[in-house]
Amino acid sequence: MAAHRKPRRRSASGNKARTAATIALAGAATATGFDGTGHAEPELTPGQVKVKVDELYQEAEVATEKYNGAKEKAGAAGRRLKDLQDQAARKEERLNSAREALGSVAAAQYRGGGLDPALQLALSDDPDRYLQNAEFVERAGNRQQADVARVRRQLREIEQLRGAAHVELNSLKSRQTELRRHKKTITGKLGSARQLLSRLSAQERARISDTRGTDRASRSSTGARDSLAAPGSVKAQAPNVRAAAAVSYAYQKLGSPYVWGATGPNAFDCSGLVQAAYRSAGVSLPRTTYSQIDAGRRVSRSELLPGDLVFFYAGISHVGIYVGNGRMIHAPNSSAPVRVAPLDEMPFTGATRVV
Repeated sequence: MAAHRKPRRRSASGNKARTAATIALAGAATATGFDGTGHAEPELTPGQVKVKVDELYQEAEVATEKYNGAKEKAGAAGRRLKDLQDQAARKEERLNSAREALGSVAAAQYRGGGLDPALQLALSDDPDRYLQNAEFVERAGNRQQADVARVRRQLREIEQLRGAAHVELNSLKSRQTELRRHKKTITGKLGSARQLLSRLSAQERARISDTRGTDRASRSSTGARDSLAAPGSVKAQAPNVRAAAAVSYAYQKLGSPYVWGATGPNAFDCSGLVQAAYRSAGVSLPRTTYSQIDAGRRVSRSELLPGDLVFFYAGISHVGIYVGNGRMIHAPNSSAPVRVAPLDEMPFTGATRVV
C-alpha cells in the first residue's frame, strides 16, 4: 500500500518575510517616486534656463575679475622677485671680487713671514727705506680693514635680499594657488551654463539669446570690424581727444569674441576691453573693474559722456564704455561678442570719467 504523505505546510514566518519584503520594495519605489530621490530633474522652461544661465555667467564674471586681480598681483610679485634676484647676483659678484683681493693680501703676508717690525728694522740694510715701507704697510692695513668691513656689509645685504626674495616667492606661490582656484570656478560656472543650454533646441537657444539693444554694426568677421568707425557725433561729444580715441577703439572691436582673462587685441573680457581701449589712447588703467572704478572722477548717470566707464552689479563686476544715447560698448560674456547695448541691460552701479 502506497505511503500517504502529509501535505507540506507553508511557513507562516516565510510568508511574513516575503510579504514584508514586497511591502518594503513597494515603499522604496513609492519613496523614490515621491521624495525626488533618483527622480529625473524637472524640465526647465527656456525662460528658466535663461535666468539660471545669466546667473552663472554673472558669477563667472565675478570670478574672472578676481582671477584678473590675482594675475596682476602674481605678475608684480614675479617682477619684484626677479629684481631682488638680480640685485643679489650683482652683489655676489662684487663680494667675490672683494674676497679675491683679500685673499691675495693674506697670501702676500704669509709669504712675507710676518716678521716683527722691530726685528725687520734691526735687520734692514736701509732703515730709511724700511720706515717708508712700514708707513705704506700701515696704510695698506687700514685699507684692508675697510675691505673686510665692506665684505661683511655686502654679506649682510645679500642675506637681506635673499630674505626679501623668499617672502616674494611665497607671495607668488600664494597668488598662483589663487589663480588656479578662480580658474576652476570660472570653468565650472561656464561648463554648467553650457550644459543647461544644451538641453534646449537650436531654436529655443536663439529665442532666449539676449540681443536687446545690440547694434547692427556688431558683426563677427574681422574684415567688417576693421571698417567700423565711431560716429562723428559720438567723438564730438567726448570730453577730450583721448576719450574719443578710446571710443573709436571700442567701435573697431565690435564683434570680437569674449574670452575671460583676455585683453586683446582680438579677444577681450569686460575690463580687458576697457583697459585696451584706453591703452590705445595713451592712458594706463588698472586691470580689474574694482580698481578701474577708482581710476578717475566719479560722474552721475545724468552727466555721462562718450568715453566714460560705466559699471554694473552691486559687486562692480562688469564694466563698459559709454558711447552716448543711453548705450555702451562692452564684452558681455562667453555667449556674445563685443557689442553695443543699452545701459539698462544690467543693474547700473556707477560711472567714472578717466580723462
